[in-house]
Amino acid sequence: MHTVAVLALDDVVAFDLATPIEVFGRLRLADGRRPYRVRVCAPTPTVRGEVLTITATEGLEALRGADTIVVPGCAGGVEPPSEEVRRALRAAHAAGTRIASVCAGSFILAATGLLDGLSATTHWLGAEMLAEMYPAVDVRPDVLYVDNGQILTSAGAAAGIDMCLHMIRRDLGSAAAADAARLAVVPLEREGGQAQYVAHTRPPVPRGSAFEPVLAWIEDHLDRDLTLAAMAARGGMSERTFGRRFREHTGTTPLQWLLRARVRRAQYLLENTDYGVERIAAQAGFGSPTAFRERFKRVVGVSPQTYRATFRSRAA
Repeated sequence: MHTVAVLALDDVVAFDLATPIEVFGRLRLADGRRPYRVRVCAPTPTVRGEVLTITATEGLEALRGADTIVVPGCAGGVEPPSEEVRRALRAAHAAGTRIASVCAGSFILAATGLLDGLSATTHWLGAEMLAEMYPAVDVRPDVLYVDNGQILTSAGAAAGIDMCLHMIRRDLGSAAAADAARLAVVPLEREGGQAQYVAHTRPPVPRGSAFEPVLAWIEDHLDRDLTLAAMAARGGMSERTFGRRFREHTGTTPLQWLLRARVRRAQYLLENTDYGVERIAAQAGFGSPTAFRERFKRVVGVSPQTYRATFRSRAA
């Protein structure tokens, strides 16, 4: 039997904690056997959760005997865990234990140094902070989970379910994973990644910047064929100077910013109108429905049709 230790720390998010307990704990094989033994362990006998108090069944010593450790996120918690917890996680990793995090649990793993040099993800709201706090980690904010072999990280709490199903498939095969998905009433695989849930906002521009009127002009003329030359001319600069200063002010290139602006326009139209793909492609400035579908899926992770089915406003 495979032992899964779920690490509970103060302010643990209830959903994050329940995800591995439910997905691994409810699974049964064809002959009725439990393939996983789930244990909740903590540095203290009682842990104060986000909305409840938890009595842990095991202490940190249980991490040593686990086959898999799952680290849930903590409410508002990006502070490093205690040195005792960090030592226990590092020791488990050195012993070959598989370690996974749910949502903001990636901050706990990053604090141990175990994510250094690896790709990782977290909830998209915390992705920028994770990258700033731990520059040695390659943060990927657009995926549901990242599997590095021994270490896995997932995005939001629901993405933790995707990650747990993935681990079950690795351990027991697709049939067992499909059974676990049916018990959780979720698809075995979700189309697209976390990018479809990200609120794509304008990159920050300092108030009063010379680029504010240029960006407003771009937003007002997305349906036109906007070239770098046209944008530079609007800003009264050469293309080279415009491109350099644009990156300094926004952190991205003019053409990348333009693509994101067009995607934001398309998302709004998909959510709030009945317009067909041809009309949306024209109004958002993609040129053709084919170009619209290809670029939208590249940025958002799903097709326009799938995005509309998921996020369409009832009021529309």
